[in-house]
Amino acid sequence: MKLTFAFLAVFVSRSVLAQESTASLLRGTGRSSTSTEEAQEHLLAVKGSIAESSCSQLGEDDCSGSQDDDGVQCVWCKCSAIPSECLNVEQAKAAPPGVFDCAPAPSPSTEESASTTVSADSIGYNPDQFNYSLKESPVDGSLCDPDSLSISGYVDITGSKYDTDRANKHLFYWFFEKRSTNDEKIEQVQDAEDIPIVIWLTGGPGCSSTLALLFENGPCTVAEDGQSTIVNPYSWTEAAHVLWLDQPAGVGFSYGEENDYNEEMISEDAYYFLQEFLKEHPEYASNPVTIVGESYGGHYAPAVAHKIWTKNKDVEESMIDINLAGLAVGNGLTNPIEQYQWYPEMAVNNSHGIKVVSDDTYAQMKKAVPACIKLIEECNKGDSFINTFSCQSAFVVCNVAETTPYQMTGLNPYDITKQCGDNPLCYDFTNIEKWLNLESTKEALNVSEHSSKWQSCNMGINLKFHTDWMKDFSPYVADLIDDEIHVLVYAGDLDYICNYLGNRAWALNLEWLFKEDFNAAEDHEWGVDQDGSAGLAKTSHGFTFLQVYDAGHMVPADKPKVALDMISNFLNGGEF
Repeated sequence: MKLTFAFLAVFVSRSVLAQESTASLLRGTGRSSTSTEEAQEHLLAVKGSIAESSCSQLGEDDCSGSQDDDGVQCVWCKCSAIPSECLNVEQAKAAPPGVFDCAPAPSPSTEESASTTVSADSIGYNPDQFNYSLKESPVDGSLCDPDSLSISGYVDITGSKYDTDRANKHLFYWFFEKRSTNDEKIEQVQDAEDIPIVIWLTGGPGCSSTLALLFENGPCTVAEDGQSTIVNPYSWTEAAHVLWLDQPAGVGFSYGEENDYNEEMISEDAYYFLQEFLKEHPEYASNPVTIVGESYGGHYAPAVAHKIWTKNKDVEESMIDINLAGLAVGNGLTNPIEQYQWYPEMAVNNSHGIKVVSDDTYAQMKKAVPACIKLIEECNKGDSFINTFSCQSAFVVCNVAETTPYQMTGLNPYDITKQCGDNPLCYDFTNIEKWLNLESTKEALNVSEHSSKWQSCNMGINLKFHTDWMKDFSPYVADLIDDEIHVLVYAGDLDYICNYLGNRAWALNLEWLFKEDFNAAEDHEWGVDQDGSAGLAKTSHGFTFLQVYDAGHMVPADKPKVALDMISNFLNGGEF
């Protein structure tokens, strides 16, 4: 069986890590089994001890040298995703690997211990204390698409007054104007300010948006030998200006200090990047902007769109009021509470009638759902230590129960009709990796000499998002729809890991002004594919859910013409 990682990569990295984390936790109790029930029992016991400890009531200055009610020493612990905590030693040992970095608390007069980790969350992330600037250059049309103006470069993020070295980040982007016909080149386009702008965010977390550009929906693809490109007639630049952003730092050609990450930092960086980009290119400043995310981009895209929406409510005088027009999520992980309930059904009762697990395995998966969902719900109640520990627990318990059984089949998690094969990500990106790492390509794209070798997905970055994995971002979507921002949720129905059943479920259960109207709307066929209808649609009051027939996790790669028709229709306010 081939073990893969990353989300593209949500699937295997998480199920493998879940097994390792569960095994680690159970080894600490002297057990060797990695059953779901034992993992749950141990994690809940640990959580009980956390609630009883008096260490958590102490501040940093009082923590070191103190003891809890049972006489266990207290230690000060930094955390990447929540405020730092005073824990007792047993709690610190019980936390899953990578959650806390603990050391005796420093006295007020001494510098912070070298063993602690300073992160944007532990110091309070404030984008106003950072400087954002662009460095970009035109890209020759012969590299990818001669019919579209192209720019690539970096947004540089520097200057935290807290920790300048750690704050330096340099995010790579590649932008294409809407593809022009010969007639349009002769005649000046009259409605240039109405051309939509799409900001594309690939998920992972840790996977490169440049991968999507060259494998899914960009102006060109890479030849099999990895030495040249081929024009893609179904590029999304047929419908819009499109910008692919490699983020966070360490992904694709982006580089810099790899701090601890969450969607708050992602959305802040994306917002201020857009501000700088639109200031640099005032000709686009009033164009309608749509944020699109795929896979773990189901976290990214709602967070970024919601950040823009929030900032627009009280936009500063020096800032641009970004014309946020829409949000789209493709085969995304947006609401884990709903998504994880539908893995058993996708394994046996999908629309293609493909049964991938036995009846006994299906029953075990169904039995594990309530405990899994309870942990995810606790994860979403707040940012205390207990809530964040629930996020870790949910990640371990839910993935062992709901994704590992599928992994054991050897099938491709992104397409239930295919085997995973020998490729690390179940797809072969060798040609893309080869082309992007050519010196001639890097020179043409203005890639920094400080950038690492390009890879499709970065496992190190993937692991930095472990505490955000089970967070629910659907309330952000509700805010946007209620304010008449159009939203599209689409899902290929061959994908297991972010399957259409779970995405449809959260769309139906979303609490928003016209929920009843949306749920009452009839499902109807939409679009045209070579074999008939392209899929099934449900739409009302600017909110649309699309099931895309015979497509997997990456709809634009599997159904390029259908995907282009879909995004064109959505961007132009068409009906489905």
